[in-house]
Amino acid sequence: MIETLLGALKSPEIRRKVLFVAAMLVVFRLLSHVPVPGADPAALSNFFKDNALFGLLDLFSGGGLARFSVVGLGLNPYINASIIMQLMSGVVPRLIELSREGEYGRNKINQYTRYLTVPLAALQSYAFLALLNSQQVLTTTFDLASPETLVQIVILTTGSLLLMWIGELVTERGIGNGISFIIFAGIIGRVPGAIQTFFSAPDLAILVAFVAVGAAAVAAIILITEGQRRIPVEYASRVRGNRVYQGGRTFLPLKVNQAGVIPIIFSMSILLFPAQIAGYFTASEVEWVAAGATWIVNTLGPQNKIVYLPFYFLLTVAFTYFYTAFTFKPDETADQLRKNGGFVPGIRPGKPTEEYLSKVVTRITLLGSIFLGIVAVSPYALGTLFGDLGGLGVSLGGTGLLIAVSVVVETMKQLEAQMLMRNYEGFIK
Repeated sequence: MIETLLGALKSPEIRRKVLFVAAMLVVFRLLSHVPVPGADPAALSNFFKDNALFGLLDLFSGGGLARFSVVGLGLNPYINASIIMQLMSGVVPRLIELSREGEYGRNKINQYTRYLTVPLAALQSYAFLALLNSQQVLTTTFDLASPETLVQIVILTTGSLLLMWIGELVTERGIGNGISFIIFAGIIGRVPGAIQTFFSAPDLAILVAFVAVGAAAVAAIILITEGQRRIPVEYASRVRGNRVYQGGRTFLPLKVNQAGVIPIIFSMSILLFPAQIAGYFTASEVEWVAAGATWIVNTLGPQNKIVYLPFYFLLTVAFTYFYTAFTFKPDETADQLRKNGGFVPGIRPGKPTEEYLSKVVTRITLLGSIFLGIVAVSPYALGTLFGDLGGLGVSLGGTGLLIAVSVVVETMKQLEAQMLMRNYEGFIK
């Protein structure tokens, strides 16, 4: 990995892309320390210390939510907008058509996702301010008629949109997926503070055990992430014009975990949404509203592990199947093979090939979904076994570790691909 990185940095173009990504991540980390005016720091710290729900949401903002920073909402509005658009893409006829129109359709859906992010960010900003006001964290008057509240909503909304823009810039001008990089930076940004907290009162035996479990987890993540089921494909000889194309044998790679980390992020967003919304009404003056909201928070919140963990696991498994079905279309793949003269040995082209691919994908996705489910709930198991470890158990727990490892692996693969392309270009020239 280090050799790949050092080799890539020798190329001026790749070096420029890497430096651009690094600069954007520095900007993100700086913005996460710029506070929105109007909050009591001590009351804010106490609120997040005692609130498991928002402490979990704070993980993906790199601590920006707990600091009440301008990017405190992180990419949560954009992620929620993406979930809504992907669900609608399987139901709304117009969106179904766009999803089948290749690059143009994807760009159009991404455009609609950006539009949807704006009202969601504004709504979440207002709801978060209402919650802070109910907990007596805000030092300003909370009222939509108040200029201070409007300014706070605009700042939080703009910060979330700015992060979305930075993520797209990284994707376009840098290397890798910008949104994943920002989430990665948010998770990694919490690690130094967690390490410092742990070493203020270290327990070496627990630390060694934690490192051993972490190393095994990294190996398992890489194994599953890179695991493939290779479907053999043969091509018959064909004539096009005056040319005869000889047949050959290749394979169709089907990844065990085609969905990546998206199902975990989606399931966490969906599962936390009811408790998050209910949390805004726990201080309601209407008694039955406050009682109902409190019950929802206590029942569905991360602190109630008996209910939260099974639902988290099942939602992750379900979203893995959903996202895999959304990204991999057996009918389209079978049709492309048939049009190009390819076939799976022993399987007739057309409908039988589609059914075969669908069966194979369903089987390997089962393994991938169970793995993602275990990864999703593992931070809580780590917390039970090793304690908080100064926040390391949460920061580098299953979800955070999976995102971090996946981002690093995908980035290294893209660097290798770009280096290979440039070496071939040099060879041809």
